[in-house]
Amino acid sequence: MLYTGRDVAIVDFEGEPGRPLSQRRLKRSALTDVAGMLRSFQYAASGSLFRTKSSGSVRPEDAAGLDVWARFWYTWVSAAFLRGYRQATEGARFLPDDDTAWAVLLDAFLLQKAFYELNYELNNRPEWVSIPLQGIVSLLTS
Repeated sequence: MLYTGRDVAIVDFEGEPGRPLSQRRLKRSALTDVAGMLRSFQYAASGSLFRTKSSGSVRPEDAAGLDVWARFWYTWVSAAFLRGYRQATEGARFLPDDDTAWAVLLDAFLLQKAFYELNYELNNRPEWVSIPLQGIVSLLTS
């Protein structure tokens, strides 16, 4: 949290070190954090699966089945989170009332976050590039 002299601003949950402080201090839509949470769910599922496969603790013939379960978990947890978030914020003035506008805005923030992650992974963990790429492809094909 940052005190601006007149107001308090929450920077964000993880700080996104690739962004300058001046950008992190800007007030943004609440859906920015929702998108960040959804992307974190994909990282939890995909990152765990990636570590499991790369450690050799899973037989190659079993890996495909784990992919399906990781996607199922991510989809289920994301849907449960969104359902709860929408119920808790119903009628809030800081979010669009229209379902279509809500979905378009969330997708835009999800894409923005996934592209940020792609840049981060290319510069820091190139072996993890597949995780944000999966998110980008999924958003662009749905």
